[in-house]
Amino acid sequence: MNAAAEREASLQREWWLRALAIFQRPSLVFGALRDDSDEAAEARQEPVLAIVLLAGCAGVLSTSLAGRLLDDPNYGGSAFAVVAWGFLGGAVYGALIYWLGGLMVHALISGFGGSSSYRQARHVVGFAAAPLALSLLLVWPVRLAIYGGDLFRNGGSDSGVGDKIFESLVVVAFAWTLVLVVVGAGMVSGLSWPRRR
Repeated sequence: MNAAAEREASLQREWWLRALAIFQRPSLVFGALRDDSDEAAEARQEPVLAIVLLAGCAGVLSTSLAGRLLDDPNYGGSAFAVVAWGFLGGAVYGALIYWLGGLMVHALISGFGGSSSYRQARHVVGFAAAPLALSLLLVWPVRLAIYGGDLFRNGGSDSGVGDKIFESLVVVAFAWTLVLVVVGAGMVSGLSWPRRR
């Protein structure tokens, strides 16, 4: 393996580790996003893509439409419809949030006098979506194990205190994502919160 290939593999490994570090040390991840070189951006594309796809799936599964997929004859009423909706809908939802959310973050950073590239703003949104991706991996499997297909039907056993707890965990993931977007935008752009004197 030549030196350039080793360097590229090392950078990609670093970004996969940073993707996990977002939960403990987001400042480390967002600080590293200041490097907007093509080499660094290329190294972080795969982790961002994985997070965006998983977060998109979690997002569409949280919609009211997902809550009635098995009732709707237009969707076939099968588990395949749920999987297709989760994956395909999640991919589209994740892509829209990534591109449009990145555009909004870039515009806000510019509006507040900060500087960042559109690519950096998109990557902030991508890494900030990690809590949603985590909810797909941790919350949804447990929720499915307990409630099964009732999650995708009106009525059924997926009501009551237990389901409200799961819904609260998903809401916390959305809120955590928004906080990470604000923190990331501030770190990448060099903006800081106004300090009281």
